[in-house]
Amino acid sequence: MTDTNLTAPPPSTRTGIRWLAEIRGILMLLLLVIGLHSLIAKPFYIPSESMMPGLQVGDRLVVSKYPYGWSYASASFHLLPFVKGRLFGRMPDRGDIVIVIPPGADRRGEDLIKRVIGLPGDRIQLSGGRVRLNGKPIETRDMGYRLLPIDGNFRCDAHDPDPERAFWGFAGARVIGNDGKAYCRLHMLRETLPGGRYWDTLDFGRSEEDDFPPYTVPAGHLFLLGDNRDNSADSRVPLEFHGLGGAVPFENIGGRAEFVTFSLKGDATWNPLSWFSAFRGDRAGTSLRPETAH
Repeated sequence: MTDTNLTAPPPSTRTGIRWLAEIRGILMLLLLVIGLHSLIAKPFYIPSESMMPGLQVGDRLVVSKYPYGWSYASASFHLLPFVKGRLFGRMPDRGDIVIVIPPGADRRGEDLIKRVIGLPGDRIQLSGGRVRLNGKPIETRDMGYRLLPIDGNFRCDAHDPDPERAFWGFAGARVIGNDGKAYCRLHMLRETLPGGRYWDTLDFGRSEEDDFPPYTVPAGHLFLLGDNRDNSADSRVPLEFHGLGGAVPFENIGGRAEFVTFSLKGDATWNPLSWFSAFRGDRAGTSLRPETAH
């Protein structure tokens, strides 16, 4: 006869091991996220107007890490001492928008976003705000004035309490449109490289950065400019004034800006209904790669 009075085994008491497995799983997930951020792509937030008109405060971007190979600057966190060099390095193209760590140990946690203008060996000069590349002026076309909407993330105010956003060029630029809404009236210039790549820049008239003496980009370096030329701490600006202090080493480039995922006006409140109206619907999906004239 078969004994049917079988008893179930006692429940496992190995809770400690299950907790260790959970912690191990969370750590593996964190390592995966950090690896993706450091090796493939990561999000990036635009905090200032230095790359207007192409990039606006409140834009969220995708920055790819692999197009130029990997270096110390590719990592999402910089806890270790700076390591020179680049693995599988490939130089950017002129016109690419890149993420850069400014030179100097005290600024390793600071990511800036600028445009590549000069490659190694290029001769760069600015005269009256116009760029000369290897002795020839970059083709510059006056695009006239454009009205950009004013919102919580773009105040168009020369007296903004945030010094990063108190640009002198915005003085007098605030106007009221035919629809009764506030706009910023900004002067645009379009720069076109010899190969046909082009982008728009802002021009506020004469500024201290309008003239830059002839400069040869050293080997293994890149010369970077902001599109808001009169308000950008880039390769023209000394390190002591929070600029890049000339061309930056290639290993300081952290990645290439690809496209805008979404953008916010900065007008949202605690009311969830305001969250939807805070989206700038026309910004989502905007490519950040320069267009090419045919």
